Amino acid sequence: MLGVIFAILMLALFGKLVMLAIKASWGILKVLVCIVFFPVLLIVLFASGLIWLAIILAIVAGIASIFTTI
Repeated sequence: MLGVIFAILMLALFGKLVMLAIKASWGILKVLVCIVFFPVLLIVLFASGLIWLAIILAIVAGIASIFTTI
């Protein structure tokens, strides 16, 4: 009986650690996208001649940043 209780508590602890890892990786991914990938995308679009698309994406990101936070 004690082994069953121990197994249930271990599964609960493992589940909480997995959820913590998912939340942490999601936060890191959001920061990477905002700081690294999006500016690189805009620079590549600008350099390849898709200036109109880069400007539209920058405007949409600016408007979205007014209403949301990271």
